[in-house]
Amino acid sequence: MNIQTESTEDKIISATFRLIRKDGIDKVTTKKIAAEAGVNEVTIFRKFNNKQNLVDITKDYYMELFLNKMEEIFSFDEDISIEQYLKDNFFGLLNLSDEEFSVLKVAMEEGGEISDRKRLISQINDVILDNIEEFFKLQIQKGEIKDINPRALSIMCFGVTFQSIVLWKVYNKTPSVETEQYFQEYLNIIFNGIKE
Repeated sequence: MNIQTESTEDKIISATFRLIRKDGIDKVTTKKIAAEAGVNEVTIFRKFNNKQNLVDITKDYYMELFLNKMEEIFSFDEDISIEQYLKDNFFGLLNLSDEEFSVLKVAMEEGGEISDRKRLISQINDVILDNIEEFFKLQIQKGEIKDINPRALSIMCFGVTFQSIVLWKVYNKTPSVETEQYFQEYLNIIFNGIKE
C-alpha cells in the first residue's frame, strides 16, 4: 500500500492559507503558522526564508488553483448555447466550495499597494473576462448575436454574475427570489433589454 503524505512545505503552505483566511495577512505570524502546521518556526525560515516570501508563495499556489478553476468554469465548447454558457458560468461560481471562494476573498482584501506582481483580483478578472469575450466573439462570428462590442458585453455579464455571487457568498445578501428565477430574469434583460 502506497500512502501519500503531505510534504513539510505543503503543510506550511496549507496552514498559512488557513490562517490568512481566518485572520487576515497582517495578523498571521510565523509562530502561528508553525503551530498550525505542526512544525518548528525555524523550519519555516529554513524553507521559506521569511514570512513575506511564504505569504507570496502561498498566494501564488492558491491563485494558480483558483485560476485553473476559473478557466474550467469559463471555458466553452463552440456548440454551447449562449443561455447554457451563461448559466454554467453563473452556477459554476455559485457552487464554488468555501475554500475555493476564500481565494477570492483573500484577493479582494489585498492591501492597496501594488507590488511588482500583478494584484490577485486583477488576474482573476483577466481570466474571466478574456474567456467571456472570446465566447461572445465566436457568437458574433456565428451570427448568433448582433455585431456589438464583445468586451463591453463581457464586462456587463461578468459584472452581473460576479457581483451577484460576491453579494451572496461574501456579504450573505441573498436575492428575494429563487436563484433559478434570478438567473432567468438576468437572461431576460440580456436578450430583451430594458426598454418597452
